[in-house]
Amino acid sequence: MSDPVIGVLALQGDVREHLAALAAAGAVARTVRRPEELAEADGLVIPGGESTTMSKLAALFGMLEPLRSRVRAGMPVYGTCAGLIMLAEKIIDPRSGQETIGGIDMIVRRNAFGRQNESFEAAVEVAGVGGGPVEGVFIRAPWVESVGAEVQVLAEYGGHVVAVRQGNALATSFHPELTGDHRLHRFFTDMVRAAG
Repeated sequence: MSDPVIGVLALQGDVREHLAALAAAGAVARTVRRPEELAEADGLVIPGGESTTMSKLAALFGMLEPLRSRVRAGMPVYGTCAGLIMLAEKIIDPRSGQETIGGIDMIVRRNAFGRQNESFEAAVEVAGVGGGPVEGVFIRAPWVESVGAEVQVLAEYGGHVVAVRQGNALATSFHPELTGDHRLHRFFTDMVRAAG
């Protein structure tokens, strides 16, 4: 699979930046809003944004069950920030009615690094991504409180887990799509090719 089709869940969040990063990483990038668009994708990025809003819109658009089904079936998926929350099996202090897709055996804490005005950038060493640390943009970022035995921790920052992988599911607390460094998107695109 030379140019995999990777969708970006386009219900809410920083969709355009992910589309550009995926294209730069050698993927055919498309927006996904409906089950039939999801069916045409080889992999999916769940962007940063507001996880509660994303969860409600996914339910409204009839996307929650198709997303869960594809992720359970092994479709490669990459969640950033709110996307990490969407891939968690459990959220500490979820908002009322907030649901997740699941796919990574982890418990996450929303807004763990602080509010919007406490956002920051930091260099993060990510296992499996060569070329030195990636610049992580943390915006109302979650962190991973705990992981199951099958989950590989790829990065920590300040003593907290901020990047994980379980099988074909990848997640980061931070936003690599906002930096112009496309190594994590290339890493994910290679995961999609390998799952081919």
